[in-house]
Amino acid sequence: MKFNFSKKIIVSLFLMVVQFSFAQKKNENIGSEEVNVVKAYTPTISDASKIQESPVLDDEGNAKKETIKYSIFSFPVASTFTPAKGKAEGVEKEVKEKFYSNYLTLAAGNYGTLNAELFVNQELENNDYVGGMFRHFSSQGGINNVKLDNWFYDTALDAFYGANHDKMSWNVDLGYQNQVYNWYGLPIDFGSTLTPSDRNNLIAGIDSKHSYNGISLGAKIAFNEGAFKDASMKFSHFTDSFGSSENRFLLKPSLQFDIAEKFLSTNIIVDYVGGTFDKNYTNTNTEKIKYGFTNLGIAPSFNFQENGWDVKLGASLFYSIDKTGNDNKFLIYPNVSVAYPVVEDLMIFYAGAEGGLEQNSYADFVKENPFLSPTLSIAPTDKQYEVFAGLKGKLASSVSYNLRGSYNNERNKALFRSNDYTENNANENYAFGNSFQVVYDDVRTFRFSGDLKADFSENVSFGIGGIFSSYTTDLQQEAWNLPAIEINSSIDFNITPKWYAGAKLFYVGERKDMQTNIDLNTVGSPVKLGSYIDLNSHVGYKYNSQLTGFLKLNNMTNKSYQKWLNYPVQGFQVMVGANYKFDF
Repeated sequence: MKFNFSKKIIVSLFLMVVQFSFAQKKNENIGSEEVNVVKAYTPTISDASKIQESPVLDDEGNAKKETIKYSIFSFPVASTFTPAKGKAEGVEKEVKEKFYSNYLTLAAGNYGTLNAELFVNQELENNDYVGGMFRHFSSQGGINNVKLDNWFYDTALDAFYGANHDKMSWNVDLGYQNQVYNWYGLPIDFGSTLTPSDRNNLIAGIDSKHSYNGISLGAKIAFNEGAFKDASMKFSHFTDSFGSSENRFLLKPSLQFDIAEKFLSTNIIVDYVGGTFDKNYTNTNTEKIKYGFTNLGIAPSFNFQENGWDVKLGASLFYSIDKTGNDNKFLIYPNVSVAYPVVEDLMIFYAGAEGGLEQNSYADFVKENPFLSPTLSIAPTDKQYEVFAGLKGKLASSVSYNLRGSYNNERNKALFRSNDYTENNANENYAFGNSFQVVYDDVRTFRFSGDLKADFSENVSFGIGGIFSSYTTDLQQEAWNLPAIEINSSIDFNITPKWYAGAKLFYVGERKDMQTNIDLNTVGSPVKLGSYIDLNSHVGYKYNSQLTGFLKLNNMTNKSYQKWLNYPVQGFQVMVGANYKFDF
């Protein structure tokens, strides 16, 4: 017979009552008895068994839970409530600044300085465009304690035509430039072998003016699809007012192949330079001095990523043809680099080794130093290798840095050095210690550089960088005119939506040069050029989206430092101007 749980409880209670009812009779004398305890009572604790908090009930008679079903009885309710229509919260829309395709800049300052720029660009049908640019920068001189004319002007005109399509883009450009400078850097003790009268007459008879002219034709094409990525071509013709002439042709196509999510890139280089100088420095040649080099190069590289490493493996192969000296060379250079994010974007380690053959030219030398004599020796520089390593990344979301150390080995590196001179009135106008030559040497350079850039807000940005170098030469006594320390810093900020300002500071450490007055029959020794600081600033006011006025202050320390030996620069310079943007 089966009982459920409630019936079991009733039976148990009934048995307990019966047991207590027969356990003892009332008023019954059970007598007495003497008990001798021969052993002390030693209580023990029996093992306890834990009672389950949730007892398992296995009675088949337990009632099963009933399944309860719910349903909702709905009926319509009349309502006269009408909700109001939603309305988006008004947001003040920022006015987008209009972009203008053309601009004109005019500025003037002390020392008779004039600066003008005009850029025009017009879109045509079928995504074509045409445009041009005019640039002019000149000054009337006025440098203190300079005996010769020191004015200069630089004028350039460029025109271009191109098109942008879905799969390709291209453009061609034509340029012309005319520059006029003066060899005004006479040595401080110039004329020490002459009488004061002869010295003054000699200086008065020096015509220090010389000019450069250049014309160029270039073209570029780029493809968005396919292995052929882009190509550039440029031909330039460069001359001076002393009969020098130079031609240069540069062609650089690039290819890229995608192989299993890896990239194989190849750059091809065809670089020719050739020219003539009418005279050598001592004016002893009977024929023109000629030079010519053709550098043919190919630089394949394999780029891939593996386990967080960004790897580039490649090499550069060059064949250099000496047109005049028959000194042909085959050269191989490394082109490898790796990068690894040590702490994601906060710290990225990178290292590598690179090299290449650098084509030197008269035009490139003049861009760096316009006071050269037209009697140079032109030859390429063999940059054997540069081994480098560094860290870059971000200190914060708006602060980035880059630290880099390197060792550079260069053969036939070009260095600027002052020409030796005599005080003979039959000399050429550049042969009085007021011009520079180019000498070559094997130079090894240890270099450390660092850059820090910070955007403190949308209105304030700051940057600082420095380069620290140590040079070792083989033939020359010093690495002429190369500074050991270079530091630059800049800050730009928007004061109000209308006003903006900024400042730049440059520090260049000591350099060394050497020059000998041959008439004194002494051997020259290296001369130190003192370090200098150049502080520049500017402030501007945006009258409207098209017209902006500005004020520029240059060399605010008013130091007439020497950038090149015997060549002091202008002191404190003030320039006021305006910029106007427009469309046709």
